[in-house]
Amino acid sequence: MPADPPTIRLPPGLVPADGRFGSGPSKIRDEAVGRLADAAHGYLGTSHRRDGVRSVVRRVRQGLAELFVLPDGYEVLLGNGGTSAFWDAAAFGLIEHRSQHLSFGEFSARFAGITRDAPFLEDPEVIESPLGTHPAAHANPEVDAYALTHNETSTGVMMDLVRPDGAAGLVLVDATSAAGGLRFDPRAVDVYYFAPQKAFGSEGGLWLAACSPAAVERIERLAASGRWQPASLSLAVALENSRLDQTLNTPALTTLFLLADTVEWMLEHGGLEWAATRCDASAELLYGWAEASTFATPFVAKPAERSHVTATIDFEGVDAAAVATALRANGILDTEPYRKLGRNQLRVGLFPAVELDDVAVLTRAIDYIVDAWT
Repeated sequence: MPADPPTIRLPPGLVPADGRFGSGPSKIRDEAVGRLADAAHGYLGTSHRRDGVRSVVRRVRQGLAELFVLPDGYEVLLGNGGTSAFWDAAAFGLIEHRSQHLSFGEFSARFAGITRDAPFLEDPEVIESPLGTHPAAHANPEVDAYALTHNETSTGVMMDLVRPDGAAGLVLVDATSAAGGLRFDPRAVDVYYFAPQKAFGSEGGLWLAACSPAAVERIERLAASGRWQPASLSLAVALENSRLDQTLNTPALTTLFLLADTVEWMLEHGGLEWAATRCDASAELLYGWAEASTFATPFVAKPAERSHVTATIDFEGVDAAAVATALRANGILDTEPYRKLGRNQLRVGLFPAVELDDVAVLTRAIDYIVDAWT
């Protein structure tokens, strides 16, 4: 008689050394947590306007500039709140009149909705494509900002970042689940913004943005134009504070420390190329397993569009939710699909901190559960 999924117990050899496969919050390295504990008494609970914290912000800003190989004149900004807060800030402080949005999942659609609702902006141009694909941007003389998404976390679709031919506006890229795990050319974008709880193995409550000189000029000009902006969402205020290595309001010091530690870990091992190569290897293994499986297949049809940081795997003839329940009962966490996608699938975070050996064990664990159940 087949086993009930929650009662299936994996043999020791089929339990990953670390069972965290979440797409955000993601796995946080034990070494980073240990260094945070060592620094706690002189760091946690201290003023964010003193050098003990400002030096960590400085490490983050300088480290990200090195990791992304930012051209001269680009600046790293940071502020309170995550990517959702940044979308509001961008509506106030980066879009002059009208934006164009590529919409191909939950998160790319949200930013388009914010600009559509902003009473001081014209209705955006929204280019959509079916879930599991991504559309392409095109130049529009009526548009002054192009909103792209490097990796759609909800669907597991990634896209190459290319400035639209003939486009005169700024290119704004949501890189929340991509930054630190996918390659990109910073010269192709003006604002590369993200939160640190995914590829950077930190926690939420912070946004960061690598901004070109053109983006900095736009931020300063819109702030001086008389358009009202709440101080907590003002990119000009964030720019001023970032140059002082601080945030307007008190940040989460744990988030900052873990982010700085991960950035330096990546740099020590070879930078973004090293981190992206780790993600490549995990993605190749997981998608290869799915393609060879009798019940699993990659959700994203085009191999070039399959995310190397958040993989989505469809199941046929097997209840993926039951498999996720069995995995969770064995300490293998957060493989459930994005809640609003509504597909029979698993979603697996493949960020740089995830070990390739653990991904390999995960595939064998899934096979074992399906065999024991069915």
